[in-house]
Amino acid sequence: RPLDILSEVVPTGRLARGMRVFQVQGVSGFQLAASRPRALGFPASRLFIHCDNFPEEFSIIVTLRVLNIPAKRNEYVFTLMAEESPSVLVGLRYAPGKLHFLFWSQERTGSWQTRVTFPNVSLSDNQWHTLVLAVSGQSFSLTVDCSIPKDVVVETPFPASLSVQRASFYLGNRRRRKGVFTGLLRQLVLLPGADATPRICTAMNFKVATLSVPTVLQDHPMKPASNEVLKYPYETDTKVTLGSRPPCTKQEKMQFWFNASRRGLYLCNGSTWISMLEVKQRLDYVEEYQNLVTNSETMGVEVFTIPKVGLFAATANRYTLPGSAIYKWTDGKFVPYQNIPTFQAQSWKYFTIGKKIFLAVANFEQNDRGQEFSVIYKWSRRKEKFVMYQRITTHSARDWEAFVIEGEAFLAVVNHREGNNHNIDSVIYRWNPRTGLFETNQTIPTSGAYDWEFFTIGPYSFLAVANTFNGTSTKIYSHIYIWLSGSFQLFQSILTFGAADWEVFRIGDRVFLAVANSHSYDSGMPAPSNFYAINSSIYELNITAQMFVKFQDLLTYSALDWEFFSVGDDSFLVVANSFDGFTFSVNSIIYRWQGYEGFVAAHHLPTVGCRDWEAFHTAEGSYLLYSSAKEPLSKVLKLKT
Repeated sequence: RPLDILSEVVPTGRLARGMRVFQVQGVSGFQLAASRPRALGFPASRLFIHCDNFPEEFSIIVTLRVLNIPAKRNEYVFTLMAEESPSVLVGLRYAPGKLHFLFWSQERTGSWQTRVTFPNVSLSDNQWHTLVLAVSGQSFSLTVDCSIPKDVVVETPFPASLSVQRASFYLGNRRRRKGVFTGLLRQLVLLPGADATPRICTAMNFKVATLSVPTVLQDHPMKPASNEVLKYPYETDTKVTLGSRPPCTKQEKMQFWFNASRRGLYLCNGSTWISMLEVKQRLDYVEEYQNLVTNSETMGVEVFTIPKVGLFAATANRYTLPGSAIYKWTDGKFVPYQNIPTFQAQSWKYFTIGKKIFLAVANFEQNDRGQEFSVIYKWSRRKEKFVMYQRITTHSARDWEAFVIEGEAFLAVVNHREGNNHNIDSVIYRWNPRTGLFETNQTIPTSGAYDWEFFTIGPYSFLAVANTFNGTSTKIYSHIYIWLSGSFQLFQSILTFGAADWEVFRIGDRVFLAVANSHSYDSGMPAPSNFYAINSSIYELNITAQMFVKFQDLLTYSALDWEFFSVGDDSFLVVANSFDGFTFSVNSIIYRWQGYEGFVAAHHLPTVGCRDWEAFHTAEGSYLLYSSAKEPLSKVLKLKT
């Protein structure tokens, strides 16, 4: 039967002085102190009850985690020593890159003990390892983590009758402070008369294969259930990682990560980082971070991340040459990455279909040949660039929206006008996986439309269009459509004034829809004192009425965009104010969610012809990027908390 040496040191579950339980990578082990080596021993007679001789053939099974130790240092895993002698009768000793098995041959009285050395045994990698040492006569075999055994044959056989009378086992030492084992021990078992390898090498995780482990070390929970307390106190490896978010896998289980930028302490549970202590962030102020010089005035901007490549921003620029640009976030700044020819581009849309990555541009004007196309570009992993993939006929396109319904991919374009006719169809395209192209699926009548906004509520899918101008007035209805029976059908109409953007967002369980009204003009009505100083509105979904109802009006100045973002537990809306009737140099405003009070102005940001806002996050913090439609300069602002 297996003789559990480790359990004999803690026979009643009480740790001996100089022992602590540590948990690393989800596995518990003993850490030993050098101050009281004799306290980590017990008489051999507790194991050898009916016989005073050490077995002639046996296996020793050890599960341990070794720390990096100096090159010339030796550490003892265990020893068996006679009380009246400093000599080691049986022992296992580790040195960097080597494992030594020691034994005393009584046939050679007066000589130094025999040492069997296994070279090229590398254990100092901060991982758990299980060793099986099988001994029979002159043959010694070492198996590490159930790999190919290392066999050694020596001249001196292991003694046939090694007396253990008045001898004691010592855990992690040779009865002296020097050479104490500094790593962690989980399993130390003596199996007489057999090679234990077939019994050990059956588990999936060979590195922590178990034959016999003390109860104290068996599967501690991360925390007690309800009011239960842990039966045995234990500690875990207190390694704390700093910097950007590290991976959290089984290997990092019970490790801490301190996020200095967010002042938060997190614990890895084997799959995700759990917040243990976190200072709730609050937005204190906004500072200018980067002046982004663009190819020309910028009508829209799209920030996106390509997995394993990086963070990018695509600007939709007014002039054909040098076209629109893509910038890559490098060393904390956006730097030019790729130019793409466009024709008075209005916006970009990034989306994926399976593993394919796309970027669609909405072109407002015709090309040099008088053709009017908007273009879908595909990311080339080989070239690490976007290359043209599909051209689609559009009419003064303003915006693309990409979405998925019931597993099918769609792409909707906003057609603003055809010639002087603003009342034209906008088109929804469906991805054909057989041809690998987008094909027309549905047309929807729109009036000088500027924007599509797709969103879902429970099982329902919606698509809202911002209608801007019908040829005579900006005071017209914008529409919300719902997907039913394979197509979009009218759900609700909302009166808007030159609507340029819809923004859907959620705060808790509440769903909101904000419209950016750009100007109030009606050819049949007297001119207002200011076409551009008008309310933009926020609507909230009323579940009972099954419709959006007005929640709040906010005074804006030719608003062209809303962007929702969060900092800590706080929610914000920033509006792109572009023109107040006199100047394009007008403040855009960040509104803070105040619950019962709704959104309240919190920060005024100087902007010039502001057209679009994008919020994004990096490991260094949170940012806002705005594009200017009146100067070739966009700006990155950093949110300071």
